[in-house]
Amino acid sequence: MTDLRIEQPESDAALKDWQHVHNVIIPTATLSLNEVRERAQRYHLEVAYLGDVLVGCTTVRPPTSDTSTATVIARVLSSHRGQGIGGELYGRGIDHARTLGATTIETIVLASNVDGLRFAHKHGFVEFERYLLPGDSVPWITLRLA
Repeated sequence: MTDLRIEQPESDAALKDWQHVHNVIIPTATLSLNEVRERAQRYHLEVAYLGDVLVGCTTVRPPTSDTSTATVIARVLSSHRGQGIGGELYGRGIDHARTLGATTIETIVLASNVDGLRFAHKHGFVEFERYLLPGDSVPWITLRLA
């Protein structure tokens, strides 16, 4: 995967790329550009390109002061799945979370994202919790790395 380029989105163009991937994969919880900017202040975001083509993004939510659990979320656009990109993104995210002191790694997948759930299970995650946010009809699934 020599053409895979992964970087933190610092420009508005890169933040819009991150936003695009997020909103395509999570259509029930779309984010505005301002919301993405705010997330970039709280979380470690990355955007991935294969050559110059946008293919995915990640979010690493660091452990809080009262827990050693970090959340690592990798998203790959459907036309680029099955090429190892998700594995590379998850690996980077998990490595980053560990440098932040995480001893437990979780991910969150929308229940309707069958590919995402299959990927998480294949990479050692097991279901930990299901929940509905107010106004949602599709549950979120928290999975924990076994």
